[in-house]
Amino acid sequence: MNPDVVQTALAGPAGDFSLFGLFWQAHIVVKAVILGLIFASIWCWAIIIDKYLLFARVRRQMDHFENVFWSGQSLEELYQQVSSRNASGIAALFVAAMREWKRTYESGVRSLHGLGGRIDRVMDVTLAREVDRLERRLLVLATVGSAGPFIGLFGTVWGIMTSFQAIAAAENTNLAVVAPGIAEALLATALGLLAAIPAVVFYNKFSGQVARLATRMEGFADEFAAILSRQIDERDAA
Repeated sequence: MNPDVVQTALAGPAGDFSLFGLFWQAHIVVKAVILGLIFASIWCWAIIIDKYLLFARVRRQMDHFENVFWSGQSLEELYQQVSSRNASGIAALFVAAMREWKRTYESGVRSLHGLGGRIDRVMDVTLAREVDRLERRLLVLATVGSAGPFIGLFGTVWGIMTSFQAIAAAENTNLAVVAPGIAEALLATALGLLAAIPAVVFYNKFSGQVARLATRMEGFADEFAAILSRQIDERDAA
């Protein structure tokens, strides 16, 4: 029997079932698990708040840009306004397409053959970049959501093992001996679930929002590509 394990399991004030008391009495491995889960939970909530604000801002920017775009304003004027600031979302697709459009005409190329394909490609690249920006750090939520309960369960199993060793050393199965160790062990599972449940819920929520925003950007890219394609055909026919 390891005397250090027994001493750790029995250390601390007897009958102290407060959260701090349970943590203080826990084995060093269980303490590490608890601290890790607390850090993971704080990190997840920081990501959740950041993503919530980001998606709200992106939706507002998309709504504003689409209202201006379909208001009939000149594409050149709109490009000058949007390109002067850091564009994102649908505006970023518009700027990328217009930049390729203007680069082709300003270079003095007589044939516009292939311009439509180049515009499609630059918008595809910009769309992928915007989706990647929206999805950034969502993998952290998925990882905590899937691994959090198992990490907490590991701390629980370790704590119960330590408690049983203490029971064997004390040769006493009285509830006063068993309860503190079991309680501190279950604290790790509770914290694992506390970190994992919000992570899973908001990961699913944000993943759905990313998919909807990506579909919205793809729709605008197709419509804008069609507009530019008609202008290309008109200039070729002129």
